[in-house]
Amino acid sequence: MTKLLLSVHVLASILVVGPIAVAASMFPSYARRAGEEGRSSGAVTLLHRICAVYAVVGVAVPVFGIATGAQLGVLTDAWLIVSMVLTAIAAAILALAILPGQERMIEASEKGEGGDMARSAARLSGLTGVFNLLWAVVVVLMIVRPGSTTGA
Repeated sequence: MTKLLLSVHVLASILVVGPIAVAASMFPSYARRAGEEGRSSGAVTLLHRICAVYAVVGVAVPVFGIATGAQLGVLTDAWLIVSMVLTAIAAAILALAILPGQERMIEASEKGEGGDMARSAARLSGLTGVFNLLWAVVVVLMIVRPGSTTGA
């Protein structure tokens, strides 16, 4: 059962977090261009939709991660607790800053209010960078697992 849970956790991480990271990283550039041209963009809407839908599906990643940790008896290990805290912070940044920021940029470009797009895009790029960095740290913690006896 542990191998199945771990496999689903890793697959969900790759197939869900990866697309969010890529789509969120591409969004500011596409949105800025659309806003500067004073029009909406199908690509911008699609990138936002990918982020929003995958964010909901992404709940599977920590759910299967916690289930795997419980099966392995490592829920109280420091590396896993730090990973869970970083995952929660990344999720909060996505839900409370990135997705609303994308929505504001889409609305502004649809209204032809592209004047502040460069600053909004820069802010969103920074937030996305932090989001992606948090996930990179979580991946490293999952691989290295400080204190692990596996030698990894």
